[in-house]
Amino acid sequence: MIREYLHELYRGVIDGWNRFWFTPTDPATLGLIRILAGAMIFYTHLVWSLDLDGFLGAGGRMSHDLANRMQGQSPFAWSYLPLVDGSPALLWSAHLVALAILLMFTLGLYTRITGVLSFIITISYAHRVPGALFGLDQINGLLIMYLMLGAAGEAYSLDYWLKRRRNVRMDGPRQSTVANISIRLIQIHMCIIYLFAGLSKLGGETWWDGSAMWGALANSEYQSLDMTWLAAYPLVINALTQISVAWELTYTFLVWPRLTRPLVIGMAIPLHLGIAICMGMITFGLAMLIANLAFVSPWIIRRLEQAIADRLRPAAKEPLVA
Repeated sequence: MIREYLHELYRGVIDGWNRFWFTPTDPATLGLIRILAGAMIFYTHLVWSLDLDGFLGAGGRMSHDLANRMQGQSPFAWSYLPLVDGSPALLWSAHLVALAILLMFTLGLYTRITGVLSFIITISYAHRVPGALFGLDQINGLLIMYLMLGAAGEAYSLDYWLKRRRNVRMDGPRQSTVANISIRLIQIHMCIIYLFAGLSKLGGETWWDGSAMWGALANSEYQSLDMTWLAAYPLVINALTQISVAWELTYTFLVWPRLTRPLVIGMAIPLHLGIAICMGMITFGLAMLIANLAFVSPWIIRRLEQAIADRLRPAAKEPLVA
């Protein structure tokens, strides 16, 4: 009896593992994440253009030696930018090529190639100026790492459109195992981020007494919207603090069941929009929402696509009455 139980347990674990990772899925969710994350990565790299040589040049604000010391002389902190940063012309040429590649990936053109190149570009810029590395750059790196695995160009892309124009037989979207693996990796990574963010907050006294949210809202360094009027409502501040930490701690466990998933993902919207609007971290807040899209099922994306298509489609003309 014990042997049968162990055999059944073994088969259950193996079947569940294979179903979780290797069930082919519609790449619609991955395609949407590629467009939004690609646009965000393109924008964040476009911003370097405001003072390219000052930030990334060899004689700029951060020397190679300082960058290496900040990264502990790690051999993994590789970047191709030191190869070209001695000449402003070469640096600008490499920067413009990088922007073109990021734009191509966003549009889904040669996605398999531009996905890998976009990953190299993203980590190269991050490693070159570690002093400017923030949460937004980490989420950008997370997303592009999993998007480059493949299938990100199988939906809502120029690659897909060109395939159809070449009269390749395509009866609707193709199910993809690689798309499922990419989505699963993003989902697991998001769970790890929120779990450790929640656990780290438990080490702070202000999260226990409910005043931590006030510290964030009243911080003039990040304040982009004056919310200090909440000082008159301490119970609201207490509630916002406790709800935030409870949401982060339970995200990992409640985001998987279908019954609680909409509530968990729905809570992410006001939380990250609040960070974006009240603390001036618009790009970071949007990047976190883009990453949370990994938990939105492809059939929901397809329904939205159909609704938009129906709205944009010209209304059929009324038949003429004789």
